[in-house]
Amino acid sequence: MTTGAAQQIKAEYERALRLAQAGQTREAAAILDALALKVPTAPEIPFKRAQLAAKTGDVETWCRAIDKAYALRPTEPAILEDALHAHRAAGNSSRVLDLINAKIARDPKAIGPQADKALYLQQIGDFDASEKLFRKLLKKHPNEAELYRMFAATIRFKPNDPLIGAMRRLAKHPQLSPQGQMHVNYALAKAMEDTKQADRVFPHLRRANSAQAALWPDDPKARAQEWRAVVDAQEGLSPLSDSPGTAPDLIFVTGLPRSGTTLVEQIIASHSSVQAGGELATALRTAYACFGAGADMAKLTSRPSKDLHAFASRLEMQNRIKRDLTRPWLTDKSIMAFLIYGLLYATLPNARFIVVHRDPRDIAVSIYKNYFNGGTHRYANDLATIAETIKLFRQIVGHWRETLPDRFSEVRYEDLVSDPEEQSRRLIAAAGLDWEDQCLNFHQNTGAVKTLSLHQVRQPIYQSSAAAWRRYETELQPFFDAWGDTPWD
Repeated sequence: MTTGAAQQIKAEYERALRLAQAGQTREAAAILDALALKVPTAPEIPFKRAQLAAKTGDVETWCRAIDKAYALRPTEPAILEDALHAHRAAGNSSRVLDLINAKIARDPKAIGPQADKALYLQQIGDFDASEKLFRKLLKKHPNEAELYRMFAATIRFKPNDPLIGAMRRLAKHPQLSPQGQMHVNYALAKAMEDTKQADRVFPHLRRANSAQAALWPDDPKARAQEWRAVVDAQEGLSPLSDSPGTAPDLIFVTGLPRSGTTLVEQIIASHSSVQAGGELATALRTAYACFGAGADMAKLTSRPSKDLHAFASRLEMQNRIKRDLTRPWLTDKSIMAFLIYGLLYATLPNARFIVVHRDPRDIAVSIYKNYFNGGTHRYANDLATIAETIKLFRQIVGHWRETLPDRFSEVRYEDLVSDPEEQSRRLIAAAGLDWEDQCLNFHQNTGAVKTLSLHQVRQPIYQSSAAAWRRYETELQPFFDAWGDTPWD
């Protein structure tokens, strides 16, 4: 290649970068596609093309471009990581496992890539292979507390499991960090519950939650102020008469953590017209980006309609990564979306809103038992604060119940597990869909599931989790004190 040709190619590549930076992704993509034909051995070109495709939600092009970049430069960590993201988004499980294995091969002694593989095996439903890998890792690294916690989430311990003794020894280690205490005590609580030692569950939970609360302190007053401010900002907002909404249309499934939203989403997503989006987390993030975050959210009735249209367009762009052109509906079970139901109702004329309720006592126990990523759901570490958060959630849902005239439905988890067919039919109707018998066989879905409930969604509906709080009634006294005389239902 001559010097002049090389300079021209460099100039075109830099022009593509400028266009991409300016948001002109289509023009930038066209230049990169042309350059890829002229310089087929330059990995930077397909890598940048992959990034553009990811930004626009074109998962097929993202996978194709990043695979080309990876083939040209398999030793580049950033390319490998992007390839993993692309094929996870596409649901290409065999390719994801190949890429994780390549990552492991680069550093066979590193724990992270092998733990990532074990977690991914859980997500795609291969629990036997996941357990085998976790046990192998724990045998090699008996002092890695987080591994125990990750492993405990999706297995059922037996009384003679040698890992229980290993966890107890680790929990007493004088040099174990606060993070380590948190992880190993969550795991031990799960092991005690699995082995029917109910009296030993909450002592471990108190240690785990105390450690996490110290690492990520909570501010209940600030949270309540933020939630109420966001709801107040939507007061008086009327539906747009000319909004096209998003493509695909959205079905929001909302409830507090551990309330049954994953079960409800899986039932709805078993319908042939629906793609499961999981916890997209795009709606609230987009609303905050467009109108201000939390208490800073602007009064939406003061914003011109073009801003509301722009919100819907931006949300559609954010969701493209999950779009399946063969299915006109996409579910979103992001927990915090309930805060902006008024905005979503006004801007998305076809969207549906389904709220899942569960006995607050069962929610409290389940939240307190489970680990959430650091800094998220900070209320989860204190039983009294859990009670106040559930009450605040119910108040906001009650507001939407009174103000949204249609497309808003509610379901009780207990009703769903006691009468699956009748309640599943109600759910499908609430989603605006015709009934399909396959919606009762949601547990046969093969897609990856990223949720604390990933083991349960591989099983038929069961009732054993209903009223589970009774095993820990004495330990729940701080929750009962904070709940006061508020009705349970």
